[in-house]
Amino acid sequence: MRLDKYLTNQGIGSRSQVKALIKSKKVFVNNVLENKPERHIDENNDIVSLDGVNLEYNKFYYYMLNKPPGVLTAVKDNNYKTVMDIMDVTPKEGLFPVGRLDKDTEGLLLITNDGELSHNLLSPKKHVNKTYYVELNGELIDSDIDLFAKGLDIGEKNITKPAKLEILSGRNRAYITITEGKYHQVKRMFQAIGLTVTFLKRISMGSLILDKNLKSGGYRKLTEEEISNLKSN
Repeated sequence: MRLDKYLTNQGIGSRSQVKALIKSKKVFVNNVLENKPERHIDENNDIVSLDGVNLEYNKFYYYMLNKPPGVLTAVKDNNYKTVMDIMDVTPKEGLFPVGRLDKDTEGLLLITNDGELSHNLLSPKKHVNKTYYVELNGELIDSDIDLFAKGLDIGEKNITKPAKLEILSGRNRAYITITEGKYHQVKRMFQAIGLTVTFLKRISMGSLILDKNLKSGGYRKLTEEEISNLKSN
């Protein structure tokens, strides 16, 4: 890997910015001053330092995004703004959203370049819980809890897998936890009992819980503990 690409991938700066750092004699490779951005290094074995601080190579990146409404869960789209368009991170190449939230749905979205973790979180065999806060155009009744627990017919070959429904005060609000990811599943489940979802927000996925301090459209890197917990789901 080129030295300038290595530094860019570490989030040190843009390609032009890291080239300037290298030229300013601030970068060392294996304790030897390096002034050539095109220098090829072994990212797993060579020791790269900046201003006397050794850099640890990160192969994977993990971000928590509080997705705002009106933004597509996609890497790129010719017509609409995507979740990647609203994230100003370096490096961005290779990052993608894990799963999808509908355009009008808000809340927790994991952004990463770790394909294995994404596969494990989305695999139906893993039964990873996804919890949503939902507001409805009518009131829920206690018997709805059993209906969701048994599975609902949403017009597909099989009924939905058991879901947990927690009715909140007012009875037109609830938390719902599912382990699947069918198209518009949460909305279709409530439609199956005659209700329409008016607001939907994902608040957790597996062990990862949406940070209450993240404003709509905000994002941050996952902590080491959050990453470790996700990988052990």
